[in-house]
Amino acid sequence: MSQDLVTFLHARLDEEAELARRCGGDGCGEWTADGRTVDFRHGELPGFHPSIALHVALHDPARVLREVEAKRRVLARHVFSPASGDPELPWDNIDDCQYDGETWPCDDLLDLASPYADHPDYPRRP
Repeated sequence: MSQDLVTFLHARLDEEAELARRCGGDGCGEWTADGRTVDFRHGELPGFHPSIALHVALHDPARVLREVEAKRRVLARHVFSPASGDPELPWDNIDDCQYDGETWPCDDLLDLASPYADHPDYPRRP
């Protein structure tokens, strides 16, 4: 699984960011929820349960892009040292994940990947 998981996560974040950018582009406007209506692209989709409408609005493209960037920062702290393939070297770098377990990837990367478990490209453990 190892580096495949990092590559997989980068690909999923790229997809989410691209979709959010397309949804947040010209003409889409800001996404909001009012009762059973989701307002976006200056139109409405009536008939949603209020919880569904709020869920959709909470995934406003700007919020999705902030989340993607936060996840990218987490991934950046989990890079392998080019010299040794060790995720923690150099040892004095306090910005790495400080993972000292025997298996890789660490729990942080596994947690980041877990929402994508049903994706066809999700790397399976051997």
